[in-house]
Amino acid sequence: MTTRTLVVTGGHGILGKAVVKAALANGLNVALIDHASGEAAPNGALEIGGVDLTDPGATEAAITQVVERFGGIDALLNIAGGFVWQTTDDARPAWDKMFALNLTTALNASRAALPHLKASTEGRIVNVGANGALKAGAGMGAYGASKSAVHRLTEALAEELKNTSVTVNAVLPSILDTPQNRKDMPDADPAKWVRPSDLAEVMLFLASPASRSITGALIPVTGKV
Repeated sequence: MTTRTLVVTGGHGILGKAVVKAALANGLNVALIDHASGEAAPNGALEIGGVDLTDPGATEAAITQVVERFGGIDALLNIAGGFVWQTTDDARPAWDKMFALNLTTALNASRAALPHLKASTEGRIVNVGANGALKAGAGMGAYGASKSAVHRLTEALAEELKNTSVTVNAVLPSILDTPQNRKDMPDADPAKWVRPSDLAEVMLFLASPASRSITGALIPVTGKV
């Protein structure tokens, strides 16, 4: 059996690292693509740093490097993104920034990877949406809108690809248990949050052949909040 190849965007982030670690532990070929550069990648992973995923050309060049190394791509996990809490009347609106980091990166990576995913017998795209985008609270307008756009991209792509091997789904996490979130919310109970390693397992299932009957799904991963 040919070893499956996964591409993880945002692979140097906390969730990205959890996904890369779990994928390697499962014996998969892993390529991580990130804007950051110079950070060591786990043994066995192909690290492609310094990539501006908001640039279609740079994104396509990175995907080409993956194909040259592994011979193809079976799954794309779009984790690259960002978060800003900001009220609508802020003097420096972050709406364009949020759409660039959360939507444009996923769109560019998906477009670049699609020819290779279609060539796989079990192609997969797994996006990261947000539970907070289902109903945005105060300060969540820009972020929530950009993640809602990721939800719509997921649904549209799933419909467009129904006659291919490729499925497209998204996970909708709530609060991830990260050092920054613990710092920002010292009075909260992080035991109720979502551990990155747990979210990684859900994403890897959606990236696997076993998920072939699921497409266009927006799957809440919300811990016990």
